[in-house]
Amino acid sequence: MKLKAVICAGAAIAAFLPLQAQAAPITNEEASALLDRLNQLEQEVVSLRAKLSNVETVQQAQTEQVAAVEKVAQARSENSIKWKGAPEIKSDDGWSFKPRGRALFDFASLSAPSAINTPDEGFSNEARRIRLGVQGTIPGGFGYKIEADFADGVELTDAYLEYSKGNLAVIVGQHNNFQSLEELSSSNDTSFIERSAFTDAFGFERKVGVSAQIESGDALIQGGVFTDNLSDLNGANDSIGFDGRIVYAPKFGDTQLHFGGSAHWRDLGDTITSVRYRQRPLIHSVDTRFINTGNITGATSETSYGLEAAVISGRFHAAAETHWAKVSRTGMANPTFFGGSIEAGLFLTDDKREYKGGVFKGVKVSNPVGSGGLGAWQVNVRYDRLDLVDAGIIGGTQDGYMASLIWTPIDYVRFLLNYGHLEYGNAFGIVAGAPSDYSVDVFGARAQISF
Repeated sequence: MKLKAVICAGAAIAAFLPLQAQAAPITNEEASALLDRLNQLEQEVVSLRAKLSNVETVQQAQTEQVAAVEKVAQARSENSIKWKGAPEIKSDDGWSFKPRGRALFDFASLSAPSAINTPDEGFSNEARRIRLGVQGTIPGGFGYKIEADFADGVELTDAYLEYSKGNLAVIVGQHNNFQSLEELSSSNDTSFIERSAFTDAFGFERKVGVSAQIESGDALIQGGVFTDNLSDLNGANDSIGFDGRIVYAPKFGDTQLHFGGSAHWRDLGDTITSVRYRQRPLIHSVDTRFINTGNITGATSETSYGLEAAVISGRFHAAAETHWAKVSRTGMANPTFFGGSIEAGLFLTDDKREYKGGVFKGVKVSNPVGSGGLGAWQVNVRYDRLDLVDAGIIGGTQDGYMASLIWTPIDYVRFLLNYGHLEYGNAFGIVAGAPSDYSVDVFGARAQISF
């Protein structure tokens, strides 16, 4: 508006000057004053033009800044990064990528009767698991997971492609084959350093196959067809197995219940003619198997089935499992072996054991160390039974009485202390110098981090 007024004033002066010239000549003083006034008006016009230019520059800068903010906001909406022990990158179009891994270090001490020949036992330690891998999703409902263990060479654990739609999931590749509640729960989250004795004794492991599961309300159905573990596959291996599991997991208020059952049948094929069942005393770094069937010859197939039950109510949890494994043999009696365990645990802090998808999950620490808390503290007790005596096979019996203390200072980090008193029967000569009945004691400790 001020610029417009200056222009109008200049026009009026320009129009006035001819009139003045016709009326009378102006003096030098008047001419000088008029010239000064024109110069002043000119300066004001220049100043107003500069201010107008600055306003336009600021407006342009603000426009560019808004565009930049909108671009960053758009990029953030398309790609997000969350921290779950490691960065997980997700995009709006269905891609995701997350590195994963774990490091579990064990220390143990075994005390056995002096008459038994265990020269390499006593104190032992090992890197129980050193795993690294990746997992993620692909647009269209696909997902993947690849993980290898480096504790003893390089061995692929999980390596599969998954397709999910609604409540249905289909997996192709090497993965778990629905053996039992504790076997399917991650080793990062178990109540003891090692799982129940029957899980290793009966050869539960990941295998290559195709499986599917469907979840509807409180029910979960899983099933698949499997060959063998990747490390055991070769051109001559023709074993094949069928595995299935059903879970019913209702929840009443804060109480989570779990009931399940599984069945397994495996044709050993032409290349496998014998099987063996054996187990260590609670700790993996102890190499002596005080319970051992030796090679069972003439084996043609394995059939096993198990039952599961568990409850989580506030800080308390309990779980029980049983499993029977039968070996079919040509021209000989078919032995059936038994394994089972029952455990109970209680958090001393305001924490609880987590559960999802038919398995136990890790604790989410309520008051972590570093934020003024003490972390999560948990005590557990377990009775563990393994019976490898039947149909002329004398592999011994093992009764384990165990206790554990677990400290989880923050999510993804745990420290465990274990004690086990193991009593053996029908064990004469299984280990050099072993009598029919005796017992051993074992202490174990673990430090672990997972992500």
